[in-house]
Amino acid sequence: MSETTGAAQPRNDVPAPRSAPLPLPPSSAESIAQNEDGEGMVEAWWLVHQGASARTSVWKILAELPRTVRQIGAFAWRANRTATIALAVLQAASAVMSAFGLVATVGVAQHIFADGPTPDRVRAAAPQLLLVVGLLSARGLLEYGVTAAQGRLTPLIRAALEGEFYRLTSHVKLEAVDSPTWQDECYRARNQGLHYARQVIGQVVTLASALMMLVGTASVLAFLHPVLLLLLPLSVLPVGVASVKSAKARFHSFRRFNEMSRRTDVFSWLMLDRDAAAELRSHTAQQALLDEHGRLTEEITAEDIRLNLDEARLSLLGRGAGGLGMAVTYVVLGLMLIHGWLPLAAGAGAVLALQSARSSMTRVVDVAHLLYETSLWVGDLLEHQERCRRVLPRRTGTAAPNTVRSITLDGVHYTYPGKDKPALAGITMTVNAGETIAFVGPNGSGKSTCSKLLAGLYDPTDGAICWDGTPTTHFDTESLQARVASVLQDPTRYPFSALSNITVSRGTLTRADPERVLEAAVASGADQVIAGLTGTWAATLSKRFRGGQELSAGMWAKIAVARGEYKDAPVLLLDEPTASMDPRAEHAVYQTVLHGTRHPDRITVLISHRLASVIGCDRIYVFDNGTIIEAGTHEELLALGGEYAGMFTLQAAAYQAAPIAAEEVGT
Repeated sequence: MSETTGAAQPRNDVPAPRSAPLPLPPSSAESIAQNEDGEGMVEAWWLVHQGASARTSVWKILAELPRTVRQIGAFAWRANRTATIALAVLQAASAVMSAFGLVATVGVAQHIFADGPTPDRVRAAAPQLLLVVGLLSARGLLEYGVTAAQGRLTPLIRAALEGEFYRLTSHVKLEAVDSPTWQDECYRARNQGLHYARQVIGQVVTLASALMMLVGTASVLAFLHPVLLLLLPLSVLPVGVASVKSAKARFHSFRRFNEMSRRTDVFSWLMLDRDAAAELRSHTAQQALLDEHGRLTEEITAEDIRLNLDEARLSLLGRGAGGLGMAVTYVVLGLMLIHGWLPLAAGAGAVLALQSARSSMTRVVDVAHLLYETSLWVGDLLEHQERCRRVLPRRTGTAAPNTVRSITLDGVHYTYPGKDKPALAGITMTVNAGETIAFVGPNGSGKSTCSKLLAGLYDPTDGAICWDGTPTTHFDTESLQARVASVLQDPTRYPFSALSNITVSRGTLTRADPERVLEAAVASGADQVIAGLTGTWAATLSKRFRGGQELSAGMWAKIAVARGEYKDAPVLLLDEPTASMDPRAEHAVYQTVLHGTRHPDRITVLISHRLASVIGCDRIYVFDNGTIIEAGTHEELLALGGEYAGMFTLQAAAYQAAPIAAEEVGT
């Protein structure tokens, strides 16, 4: 759309309501509405894979294990090849020592149960006993090596994954960050993916140890008698089946338990939150929150008790089935001994081997469940990182210029992802260096969206933005963003020192140009704020840290303006920067920032609902429904008698009684 439109009729009236009158509320209702199934909150991102092993079969879990182990092996190999090789070799050697130790133990049993006097049998078993001690000692040393290699690998893998995660997520396009789906994925990857990535090496090592021990034990049983191999699953599978059923029951109960816990957390947070403390006490609403918290806690307690009783019942059934399986195993073993299929000494060794195999099999089942679930979270982390790589800022190899003479928007359209209605539709304008322009209009009219396109935070979905005739899409996105200083209505309150809160605009927290920092602070009025702090420039602006200090919203606004000034960029965007300042401070900032002489080649864009602040701008653009409906100077727009004139008249009328009130106070 063109910069200006035809004359419009003045609109001095207050807009009429757009919807039907609101009916009376009910006399009683739940504090947090819930659905018919009792679910009052959407599923949390941290529950996406929680209990996943309980929802799938054991066979699927076992089928996924080779892929998981290969994936973790690739992590370890990239992190430290030497430690990875050492870990694999030492783990295998430890399993071999365990198997040899079991064989040696069987040899001891053969001597003990052999014919002859007891002293002779003990003396005959002594070499085997020494061998068992030696093998166990060697295994202990090997396990130390495994632990040391694992201790070296785990931090390296964690650091590599964490560094890559933060590098990618901190650089993705703003459109990706705006997406609630991306937010869920991001927090899930950080809180769950990185957490489980620290555990995955240990779980793989434990699983490998249990599997190798199981294989070694099975080999010993096969050596003693092949039939003993058939008895092995009979003694261990009932326990495994019981553990799987218990896991499934825990998961299904956990979903309901968690939903209630999250509802309880809402009230817990409100009672502990510092920002809510004053209003909570002002309304004496503590007991109302405590009542709801107590009611939900009772439900949670009942659910917890039910779950514990169910687990106890399943555990009893599992142990009973496992005991029955072991009883059958021992009966068969006894029959083999009675019929002479197995010597008595070998029978004693078989009992030891079966007990060891039962323990190893139980560990395999338990760790396989954990590793399967862990691998889902780690896989989720890797998928998130891959998605981040697909939405990284544009890199063309061409940096944006350090200065700009004019910026042109030609038929610019922009539609937010997932939306049908465009936020901007056909915006056309040209802004020259040395000019100060203003965007005004109602909320949701497209002002802030247009400023974000100027800042390089979004790319137009149609049309073009050009710097001195060159489309901004030809530049590296981050180099373009570095040429624009943005001061927002709700600036980021960095929990850093006062100095770092200013220097961060130039990409550093630890280095500063002292003279330029002071100039920026004086221009924004932040010098008086910082001078009043204990520690001045070194003062930490956050109560999170001991000795930290807290600023008011107006003080933070001055720090934010100083931050934008210090960046010294060719384009300065001010989005309601003084909304929380007192009138004197606001006037001082506008006098310095908008009308100062330090930046004659800078383009300044002001977004404001206080139309008194835009009177002196070189040009004012009036936005409505994503289009520019009026454009011109303050005087031209007043003469036009359109939307701007109507809004200005409404605001001016609110101050006309101020002198009368002042005179009455004086008398």
